[in-house]
Amino acid sequence: MEFKEIPVSEMEFNPFDKISKQWMLVTAGDTESSNTMTASWGGVGIMWGKPVATVYIRPQRYTKEFIDKNEYFTLSFLPEEYRKALNVCGSVSGRNVPDKWQEAGLHPVEIDGTTAAEEAEEIFVCRKLYAQELLPECFIDSECDTKWYPDKDYHTMYIAEIVKVLKK
Repeated sequence: MEFKEIPVSEMEFNPFDKISKQWMLVTAGDTESSNTMTASWGGVGIMWGKPVATVYIRPQRYTKEFIDKNEYFTLSFLPEEYRKALNVCGSVSGRNVPDKWQEAGLHPVEIDGTTAAEEAEEIFVCRKLYAQELLPECFIDSECDTKWYPDKDYHTMYIAEIVKVLKK
């Protein structure tokens, strides 16, 4: 099935369900060399007059290397039937398997020079605008630091413009 571009203003998107419960794949790189990971932390909104998505990636994640060296990345939202694939992408590192896409039973598809999951029902093509490592001294609620970062492996926050929304 082909993807159709829709205006961001026509999205029917509940981030609390889509990101937190349904999860998403964060993918960067091209079809020759890419990596994807499952994420359940993030958001969408308006920043600097643009529609944006925020994603949070720990320093040890292989996908972070791809995000850092590329201008664009994608967020792929898959139907529930791909829950097992999402579990694989959240627990298996692309550093440790020859082909993470194959391991998860997914297929990379090239979109505007970056990569997404062909099985997605919705894809955001995102252009990086800002990146910042979360800093321990900036936590107002110290429980967030102690609960989520016992190893002090703070996420990098990426704010990216949603430049294209594709829907099946």
